[in-house]
Amino acid sequence: MDAIRQRKLIGLIGLGVRGRGAVIGVQQVREAARRGKLQLAIAAPDASSNSLDKVLPLLRARGIAVFAGPPATELGSAAGRETAAVIGIVDKGLAKGIRALGPETLADVR
Repeated sequence: MDAIRQRKLIGLIGLGVRGRGAVIGVQQVREAARRGKLQLAIAAPDASSNSLDKVLPLLRARGIAVFAGPPATELGSAAGRETAAVIGIVDKGLAKGIRALGPETLADVR
């Protein structure tokens, strides 16, 4: 992903977090997926395999798209945290905007 699209992605994530259209962290993403609220997920490619192993199988089983985002520190910074392994998007409009950026799926990167 080029720098401009990554900046736009980070901006959209920040907007989603501030507007409560996104959930942060493995546990909250898992809960949103179980409840059927999750539209898509953005995972940090450098997140620990332990964290990703807790959430990726559930997301794949539910058919939820998982996109590769920026590194965990940048992903966390967009969400107002130090780091974040995964962020889930629950707002349909925000998910559509993120898909329009054309991010790579995590399987393509990892």
